Amino acid sequence: MTAANAELSRCVAASSRPIFDKPTAAAQPPFAVRPNRLQRFPLLSLSLPERNSCRLRSMSKDSDESGGLTYKDAGVDIDAGTELVRRIAKMAPGIGGFGGLYPLGDSYLVAGTDGVGTKLKLAFDTGIHETIGIDLVAMSVNDIVTSGAKPLFFLDYFATSHLDVDLAEKVIKGIVDGCRQSDCALLGGETAEMPDFYAKGEYDLSGFAVGIVKKDSVIDGKNIVAGDVLIGLPSSGVHSNGFSLVRRVLARSGLSLKDQLPGAAVTLGEALMAPTVIYVKQVLDLIGKGGVKGVAHITGGGFTDNIPRVFPKGLGAVIYNDSWNVPAVFKWIQQAGNIEDAEMRRTFNMGIGMVLVVSEEASRRILEDPNGAYTAYHIGEVVNGEGVSYR
Repeated sequence: MTAANAELSRCVAASSRPIFDKPTAAAQPPFAVRPNRLQRFPLLSLSLPERNSCRLRSMSKDSDESGGLTYKDAGVDIDAGTELVRRIAKMAPGIGGFGGLYPLGDSYLVAGTDGVGTKLKLAFDTGIHETIGIDLVAMSVNDIVTSGAKPLFFLDYFATSHLDVDLAEKVIKGIVDGCRQSDCALLGGETAEMPDFYAKGEYDLSGFAVGIVKKDSVIDGKNIVAGDVLIGLPSSGVHSNGFSLVRRVLARSGLSLKDQLPGAAVTLGEALMAPTVIYVKQVLDLIGKGGVKGVAHITGGGFTDNIPRVFPKGLGAVIYNDSWNVPAVFKWIQQAGNIEDAEMRRTFNMGIGMVLVVSEEASRRILEDPNGAYTAYHIGEVVNGEGVSYR
């Protein structure tokens, strides 16, 4: 181990005890998680609806620079990812959830893993490294909380060509902040120095979260029925998906990250680097009040692919147009990239980062509570049919 690596080593003793005052995992059974960008998680025997959380990137060429951009033009083929998950499911049936569930007594451990994608490119360009760790934590803990699981601990993987201790400290500070926001322990991590593998000054990140939920409290969507209400929790912006397309739009627009975002009082760089909202406390609080039947984290695939993942077969969603405020950054992306509505809805969260499927009674309690601690919107309803439509 190099001196720099030793200085930055994140072991259990250095990471979890002084910050979170929680017991270490030493007395717990070993539980290993393999890094996996495709989120291929077994769902055991919960009979959950088939889901897909793939973020596969395959390169394609923008053949018409004057026409509307698509995510595929920018190098990300969602359909190819869906096909890969379908093929993997033949070898390992029952995969595809937001997180993987592992039985432990009267509970399930729920595990999730992710990265922050090409948002890292903007971190390199803007020099904003202090919040990218929040994005990293958010992408995993927001996935596992969809099952009703409370995050227990988080591990990170930081890889770079040559270790810049000052820069790495900024990144890891964001990870610590993200863990605090989600009330979980930063249990440890891995720092990999890989000469000639990454460009100078660049790095890559991945993260792994484990939570727990009682078996009789799992949010699995099986009780969702037509007439249930869709509640949307607002996002802070683009979060951590769609940045391959964002970067293509930025290049086409002729603007720089230092230019002001049209219609807003921040620069494009500041708007695009806004950290992903960590929804753990909001979602667990709302689940604790009853009536929550399903939860969807709106990441790659947008409403189109993510909301149906929590529905039983034969049900779909109607989204009410203009039922929430779409942030200015999405309006700029669509206009500057000449992107069609359907492409925007399948690529970005459009201002809603988490969707809860709740009973009508629960929706009234959430939306009409004068002392409500969180902003929430009535964005749609569950209907008979399939897919997501708008009206």
